Amino acid sequence: MASDTPDTAASGTAAHPRFADALRGLGLDVEIRRFPDATRTAVEAAEAVGCELSQIVKSLVFEADGQPVVVLVDGASRVDVELVRHELGADAVRRASAALVRETTGYAIGGVPPFGHRTRTRVLADRRLLDHGVVWAAAGTPHAVFALDPKTLIAHAEGTVADVRDTAA
Repeated sequence: MASDTPDTAASGTAAHPRFADALRGLGLDVEIRRFPDATRTAVEAAEAVGCELSQIVKSLVFEADGQPVVVLVDGASRVDVELVRHELGADAVRRASAALVRETTGYAIGGVPPFGHRTRTRVLADRRLLDHGVVWAAAGTPHAVFALDPKTLIAHAEGTVADVRDTAA
């Protein structure tokens, strides 16, 4: 379980170096909250931050017709792969392997931020993220998160807003 006493730092000092560089490149000065215990899951992150589960942004990597795509969805939701397939006009969509996640984003599963990836990748952002004034996302490691308003986060991710969450779950 994550500690509720985070280390706070200006952008870059607690974030993964690649993500810190991305923040600087975008001119963003956000507070990074670093926790001594990992926040690899949305539940762990919400508990550590003290926010609603739906305020956590999961950055999930899928493979659509062999091409990686990042899907941003709130922590309380699951991605509907068929909706992603339809949105992309793809024949097949499946979860990416851990190796493809690291190769595409430069980060390990559990620490993938919504932007600042190693390679330029298409991003879909579920519309439900816009229901919040502030959302929290990984800062490149399983130990660090940052907060941002969802419109700004999606804009910096160059994401397309779409309905991609599983409403049956």
